[in-house]
Amino acid sequence: MSSLPKILSYLLLAGVSTPLVAQQKPINRQALVERHRVIITNTDTLSSLSVGNGAFAFTADVTGLQTFPTYYEKGVPLGTQSEWGWHTFPNTQGYKFEQSLREVELNGRNVPYAVQVKTPGNKEAVDYLRANPHRLQLGNLGFVLLKKNGQEATIKDLRDIRQELNPWTGELKSHFTLDNVPVDVVTVGHQQEDAVAARVESDLMKSGRLKVGLRFPFPTASWSDMGTDYSHSDQHKSTIADQKKGTALISHQLDTTKYYASLSWQQSATLAAGKAHEFVLTPGKGEKVLEFSCRFSPRPRPTAAPTFAATRQNSQQQWGAFWRSGGAVDFSGTTDPRARELERRVVLSQYLTKLQGAGSQPPQETGLVLNSWYGRPHLEMHWWHSAHFALWGRPALLEKSLTWYARPDVQAVARGIAKRQGYEGVRWQKMTDPWGQEGPSSVGAFLIWQQPHFIYFAEEIYRQRPNAATLKLYQARVSATADFMASYPFFEKDKDRYILGKGVIPAQERFKAEETFNPTFELVYWNWALNTAQQWRVRQGQPRNPKWDAVLQKLSKLPQANGVYLATESAPDSYTNPEFKTDHPSVLAALGVMPATGQVDPATMRRTFDLIWKDWSWDKTWGWDFPMTSMTATRLGLPDRAVDALLMKVQTNTYLPSGHNYQEGRLPIYLPGNGGLLAAVALMCAGYDGCKEENPGIPKGWKVRWEGLSKMP
Repeated sequence: MSSLPKILSYLLLAGVSTPLVAQQKPINRQALVERHRVIITNTDTLSSLSVGNGAFAFTADVTGLQTFPTYYEKGVPLGTQSEWGWHTFPNTQGYKFEQSLREVELNGRNVPYAVQVKTPGNKEAVDYLRANPHRLQLGNLGFVLLKKNGQEATIKDLRDIRQELNPWTGELKSHFTLDNVPVDVVTVGHQQEDAVAARVESDLMKSGRLKVGLRFPFPTASWSDMGTDYSHSDQHKSTIADQKKGTALISHQLDTTKYYASLSWQQSATLAAGKAHEFVLTPGKGEKVLEFSCRFSPRPRPTAAPTFAATRQNSQQQWGAFWRSGGAVDFSGTTDPRARELERRVVLSQYLTKLQGAGSQPPQETGLVLNSWYGRPHLEMHWWHSAHFALWGRPALLEKSLTWYARPDVQAVARGIAKRQGYEGVRWQKMTDPWGQEGPSSVGAFLIWQQPHFIYFAEEIYRQRPNAATLKLYQARVSATADFMASYPFFEKDKDRYILGKGVIPAQERFKAEETFNPTFELVYWNWALNTAQQWRVRQGQPRNPKWDAVLQKLSKLPQANGVYLATESAPDSYTNPEFKTDHPSVLAALGVMPATGQVDPATMRRTFDLIWKDWSWDKTWGWDFPMTSMTATRLGLPDRAVDALLMKVQTNTYLPSGHNYQEGRLPIYLPGNGGLLAAVALMCAGYDGCKEENPGIPKGWKVRWEGLSKMP
């Protein structure tokens, strides 16, 4: 006789709800992931695919390597980027950071901000400071393909294209023919080394018509860098530093920046210099198979790059371990055709956020594929990139990037900004670099919503690991973050309240800093983070900080008019000025991204939500606005709207075959959209503190199974 009835009786007596029993059968994770393998059969420039490990990524075209970079440069380019690969052009003009500073009169005192000063001399200094340092495209590893007539093949000469990326193993398999001769390639990325490896099989090698070329482009130091500039061959140096049987070390020097590429191969082949900054690996006569790998590093390594076989085994093992860890959501029981597309986005977003942004620094918005904003991380986006890792039961991937905030050089800059502006603690800037330096920005310098992120992250880790060690590890950073937050608000004596601003640009970047104060979302985030910082003190047996409490007790009420919340108190025309109905509708984040803090009236937020849903200029939004809206819908008890928001048919909510969130030509990929999607889905399924409803953001007609997710605060 089955023991299931006894188990059910026990669970009912124990007060456990029966829906949990229905979830006892584990999700077949491999089947879930592999039904969303990416299959490409054409040369769409938006369909390049990446392998990598979170701190290094290699993006390939349909050949499995980077054979046609100029063809893809106006789509999703063929990048090779790392966390450590940065370069600075010499400061021959002696530009100084002080040339970017402008004093702004705010609340009766002058406050210096690093902005984009336009005066002659200073403008050039700012342009230099924004563009340096910039992230490097480390190298281009592609095939040299020759047609029967000896001419170099173009991408239009390829036929029978079929490429498949399996996220479960991290393997990219590519097939094509040239002059009816098949070529088969397997490409993998190592999960502990900054290395890519490939196995190619083709009879084209026997006739000398397939070789492998490694080329080193020149950095553009422009807003983006597609890795296709070879017009400055005399301004950098590439040499074979060492060569032995089956391996070679190549050095590349740009000014004072020097790094290395270690090539290794298993079959007979020879390596020789080709065109300027190009090195060609030619398979031996009679070879039909070539296995090779390329590892990039900031210093020469004594060992050869890991073999293809070792790299493939490593990729299979590590990606399998990733998918078996943490959370999973299975939408296959739902008949609504949108469910499969949502599941596809969820699976591929997990792959991409782990691959592109799970390193030891906050990631850039375009990950490790191409530069945006010169390759710099934007700290206000760190929440959208990374908060989901903890919600999906993978807090270690979040904690990797939290080490950056502990670095002495990073903290010194953040503390210096606060001191320069007359505040306490550390001010986390928006536009930065691996060393925490501040990039001048007329918008970014005035943003404040990145400031509480660290407290949110630390609280996420504590919820996963609620012990004294976690408190000890993060307390100093939580406290320094909160010290700034308590010193930043201005006390209006006549109104007996603290205000945020003037001198603030909200998350909705449509307001002038000098005029703006009390943005709704930031008021709620400030309240939540300072209260949470106080809880951290209490957990350790410390008294509440009286300065923090003073701000909390008299922090301004949320601004509203006509029964809805305003974007900011200084903008009573929040919904009548057309410009103010564009960009991020971040007022919604006050209940959605944020939990109920007691500041938000749900009925007022519901009216605000309905107004924005109907009247917002959704064609002028960004990729994370849709999950943000979905989260608000979930907390308001509107599950149908939660799904509608995630699948809204707007260009910036487009998800490419690769799973990347497309925005526009200059931003063909946008990882905050992917990370936001995962945070929203975790909230829709697992809910939030105090939520008694199962799957609060899932429509009633949907059948969704999930496991391993955590509640949001």
